[in-house]
Amino acid sequence: MVPVSELLPSDSPRLRGEDAEHVRLLAEADEWPPLLVRRSTMRVIDGMHRLRAAQLTGQSRVPVRFFDGTEEAAFVAAVRLNAEHGLPLSRADRLGAAARIIASHPQWSDRRIAETTGLGASSVASVRARSTAPHEQLKIRVGRDGRARPLDPAAGRLQASRLIAAKPGSTLKEIAEQAGISVATAKDVRDRVRAGQDPLPRKQRDAVAHGARPGSGAGMIGARSDGRAPAPASIDLSAVLERMLRDPSMRTDTGRALLQLLRPHAEGKWSQLAAGVPEHRAATVARAAKLCAEQWLRLAQQLEAVHAE
Repeated sequence: MVPVSELLPSDSPRLRGEDAEHVRLLAEADEWPPLLVRRSTMRVIDGMHRLRAAQLTGQSRVPVRFFDGTEEAAFVAAVRLNAEHGLPLSRADRLGAAARIIASHPQWSDRRIAETTGLGASSVASVRARSTAPHEQLKIRVGRDGRARPLDPAAGRLQASRLIAAKPGSTLKEIAEQAGISVATAKDVRDRVRAGQDPLPRKQRDAVAHGARPGSGAGMIGARSDGRAPAPASIDLSAVLERMLRDPSMRTDTGRALLQLLRPHAEGKWSQLAAGVPEHRAATVARAAKLCAEQWLRLAQQLEAVHAE
């Protein structure tokens, strides 16, 4: 039991502060769960509505549980607990919380942040894409299971192959830890090296050959460094579309909409489309096309991130 006067307001994820009506409802309750308080600062992490209710009813002491951790960890705990119980966080609250967590924990995967904030992984990815936090140079992401996974899986595999060549007697665990990959990936690399094969699977080799970071999606589009139009895709999109059309799992509203969007790309009638654009609209249509290309790339990155995690 801690004196109410010793507790400080929380660094709340609620952008609009406490809800007065919720405080009044809590004030009518007989008892509340303990507040979560950061021991080093006596700042409330979870339970500000309960604290306000105690102040409203004139209580001098409230039950608390102490939290020992950093300010950043305390905020993550506040978001997670507010997302799990009590008055739900608004979508704006959760998006704001995701932005803060990306800034303080840039190595966390989108799925891990999504689980903490109650958002979808795609929403977190969108927040990350808009973030100005200096996380671009990070080479790993830490998932919900606490395991670190490289953003560039090819780099991890190549590093593992170098370690194997330098120290053939290293254990798989040692290789995995030093290269930042899983033990299973380390084993696959070692098996490939012993068989005289390339340590990179074909998909990653193709991405590297196109000058893109594997997993970035850029290799699929074949962007050119000279600013000219992208090179043709390295896959047979018509064949891919045909296979998806026969796939029963794509026969949903979302699947049909996606296939409808992909169909013009498979037909490849870009010259005809360009010829049909009036000259005074050419620049506007060009800008719109570039925006669409960026959206497709973002979708590709999100889908690849889901597969990687």
